[in-house]
Formats: sequence, C-alpha cells, structure tokens
Amino acid sequence: MPNLKFVRDRIKSVKNTRKITEAMRLVAAAKVRRAQEQVTATRPFADRLAQVLYGLQSRLKFEDADLPLLKKRQIENVGLLVISGDRGLCGGYNTNVIRRAENRAKELTAEGVGYKYILVGRKADQYFRRRNQPIDANFTGLEQIPTAVEANQIADELLSLFLSETVDRVELVYTRFVSLVSSRPVIQTLLPLDPQGLEATDDEIFRLTTRGGEFRVEREKIETPVQSLPRDMIFEQDPVQILNALLPLYLNNQILRALQEAAASELAARMTAMNSASENASEMVKSLTLDYNKARQAAITQEILEVVGGAEALG
Repeated sequence: MPNLKFVRDRIKSVKNTRKITEAMRLVAAAKVRRAQEQVTATRPFADRLAQVLYGLQSRLKFEDADLPLLKKRQIENVGLLVISGDRGLCGGYNTNVIRRAENRAKELTAEGVGYKYILVGRKADQYFRRRNQPIDANFTGLEQIPTAVEANQIADELLSLFLSETVDRVELVYTRFVSLVSSRPVIQTLLPLDPQGLEATDDEIFRLTTRGGEFRVEREKIETPVQSLPRDMIFEQDPVQILNALLPLYLNNQILRALQEAAASELAARMTAMNSASENASEMVKSLTLDYNKARQAAITQEILEVVGGAEALG
C-alpha cells in the first residue's frame, strides 16, 4: 500500500512544478511577441538598404567591382558561425543546430578544408569547448531579443577573419523560424557577399495570436518595395565607393535577421516544451490523485474491517 504522506507530498511537488512551467510558457509567449515587434521595427531599414543595393546593382556589375567583401578565393579554411541559445529547457532547439554544425564540419573535413567555429550562445560554446574543437571567438550572454549592437559586434569579428584571410568563406548555421511548433536548422553563406536576387520578392512575418485560449501563429505576406533608382540620378561619389560602404551594413542586417529568427525559434521551442511539461504535470497529478484516493479508501476499508473484527471478538 503506498504511503499516503509520500503521495500527498508528491502531488504538491508536481503542482508547484506545473506552476513554474506554465509561468515559463507565458513568459516565452510574451517574448515571442517582442521578437515580432523588433522584426517589424527593423524592416524599413532593411527594405531601404535592399532598394539602394538593387539600384546600384542595376548601374554596375557587382562581379566587376574590385571590393574585398565580394572577392572569392580558393577555399582552404571556412568559418562556421553557429547561433545557439544561452539557456536550456527549449526541447531540441540547441541539439538540432549543434548537430547541423557538426555535420557541416565533417563535410568540410572530408573535402580537405579546415574550419573554425565562431559561436553565439553558451550551449554551443560549452559543447564544442568540451570536445576541444577549434573556436576562434564566442559571444555569450546576449539579449534574448537581439539588438543591432550585438549584430555589429559579430559582424566585426567575421570581417576581421575574412579580410585578414584567416578564413576564405564564412557560413552561418542558425535555426530558421517556421511556426510555433516547427523550426529548421539551415546553412547560409555570409562571406564573400553575394547580394544578388535583391529584386522584389514577397517576404513574410509571423504574428502570435490567441484563439480559443490557445496560442496560434499566423504568417502574413509583405511586399518588399525594391525598385530601380532613377536613370538620371547622379551620384556625388563613385558607385563603387558607395557599395563599399553599404556592403558591411548589408552583412550586419543579414546577421541581425538571423539572430531574430533564431531567437524566435528558441522562444517558440521553449514555449512548446513548457506547454508539454504543463500538460504532463496535469496528467501526473490526476494519476497520483487517483492512486492517493485508492490508497486512502483501502486504508479506511482496512480500519473498518479491524473495528468490525474487534467488535465480533468482544461479542
């Protein structure tokens, strides 16, 4: 027969845990909304930058411009920028992106190409440092809602590695936000820059809403207003010089968008994990309560039988 006090204490403990997981779920949901607001706030700058680059692209051929950030070299070393989280309790978010980076490193090794890690997030740093992997730089303790200042710091490190020819290419490994229950680790080449395909395409943003007491995600198509510059526009500076100044901004914007996507993916994964934990705790409370009631009923029945048996013995 289960110990009634033990079961009662266990029920209380699980209920307290459920309160914590539910609070963490609500906090993650609020931060997902903040991440969405930040994506919306940075969109006008990104759209205008894309418009200027597209206009310059129509005036000159990027491949003919002698610019360091566009120069393609023979690949001997690759820098892998891996974006993970500082915290756990977010399902398989960190594990998936770390595994994707590991697989890419194995592919490069098989091709005879060296690699270095540039790590964002404490989880990736701890994982690769324990395995004595080549780590060139790490960025931990970043804001959970990414900022342009943090993106600039990462971009400066990447530019330093690329321009000094320490690495010949920089690849970004991050988690792309798909929905509240789905995210996908992807690889994107950052350097050398290839700002092609800047023509107008439909972008999309996600919106976190509630319906029937449940969180839902909705995606909204946004038209990127990318247009050619007027043909009679006169540049005060050489277009190549303007392009040389804008390309670092383009790189910063790419990194910031990746940080925002990764942050939204992490928060959504944590929200989903905490929701599952809360549901599991509720099921456990029901099961423990049933066991407690059965044990209590058995104890009462046993006491009644003992009283009846004692009365018969006295009679």
